[in-house]
Amino acid sequence: MSPAKPGRVDAREVDSIVHWLVDGARPLRPPQDVVMDLCERLVSSGIGIERGMLYIATLHPNVLGRRFVWLRGAEQVQVDVADLKLESNPAFYNSPTAETMRLGHTIRVKLEDPPQNGEYEVYGEFRSDGFTDYLCQPLLFINGENHVVTWTTKCKGGFTRAEIGALKAIRTPLARVCEVYALRRTTINLLDTYVGHSAGAQILTGRIRRGDTESIHAAIWLADLRGFTNLADTIPGKNLIGILNQYFDRLVGPVQKHGGEVLKFMGDGLLAIFPTSGENGEAEVCAASIAAAREARLAMAELNRERLERGEDPLRWVIALHVGDVLYGNIGGAARLDFTAIGPAVNMAARLEALAKEMDRDLVVSSAVARYSPPGLVSLGRHSLRGFRAQHEVYGLAEEQPAGATA
Repeated sequence: MSPAKPGRVDAREVDSIVHWLVDGARPLRPPQDVVMDLCERLVSSGIGIERGMLYIATLHPNVLGRRFVWLRGAEQVQVDVADLKLESNPAFYNSPTAETMRLGHTIRVKLEDPPQNGEYEVYGEFRSDGFTDYLCQPLLFINGENHVVTWTTKCKGGFTRAEIGALKAIRTPLARVCEVYALRRTTINLLDTYVGHSAGAQILTGRIRRGDTESIHAAIWLADLRGFTNLADTIPGKNLIGILNQYFDRLVGPVQKHGGEVLKFMGDGLLAIFPTSGENGEAEVCAASIAAAREARLAMAELNRERLERGEDPLRWVIALHVGDVLYGNIGGAARLDFTAIGPAVNMAARLEALAKEMDRDLVVSSAVARYSPPGLVSLGRHSLRGFRAQHEVYGLAEEQPAGATA
């Protein structure tokens, strides 16, 4: 990266940056790499920036936005994720970034000037770090949203008129590039949130036709909350949703931690799979499904302890595990599809779940899974399962414990 030449901006270099942004800042790369490339190009064109920051809000159930910070001389761009707690943080809303997002106007502060009464606290921090000028610009998306880019310099006298003009010239094409990346991330976030990471990745690559399925081998994880109908009939709807969220929190975390993918929530039920792959064979995914079930069981026991302390009845649940071939892909109506897994192996898991309720067990495992399991499982005998001609041996945890107990 060439040294900056404060005040001597190469107009042709700036034009080339504008054309590069208009062309989409190709090729497609991680956004932090694009930010690094942009800032290095600006420095090479003679703009004396020492720090650049982009803040892009995002549509995500747990994330408010992402911040990209470039510092001159740093080897990489710092990427920070702002969670939803930032919404209630006064330090964020009392900032030029938040003001620009709200009002959509540009803010410039000559940091060499004396501090002003009531100015944002961040200006004092910039002065302490030796910055002399600060520029905060809105990045207007076509849907009307304002996102933000900021530039700071340490050059004496701050930014020159030519530098401000150059930074203004790149703002609109930079907004278009940021919007493309933001929309792509939003699409991925929504697919991950509503259909799962693996299914979302396949949909994003074009697997959107009805009947577009593949046969995969996977451990199947099926969970259900017992007594849900009675629960729904006795407590207010808002409280019921809260209980379901607490319940699913205790299940989803362990599933994802051990490499599983939640395919769908079915009222109070949850269907997840642990697919085999080149790295993970049947033994590995069966062990992973059992490990996830054990962790979920402990998490539910802790939740029930909390409920008992509040004078509430404990929740009762079941988890059924099986392994086999499933059809994985798009199934549904012509204009409304579901990316899911079906097949005899899923049906077997459903029958095991029903058996678990009959036996008052919170975990029932098929023999196909149990043969790979660590010590701790015992045979619960051979049982007839509706829809299957032969009897099947099933397994449970060695400790005798009714479903939903807290010990």
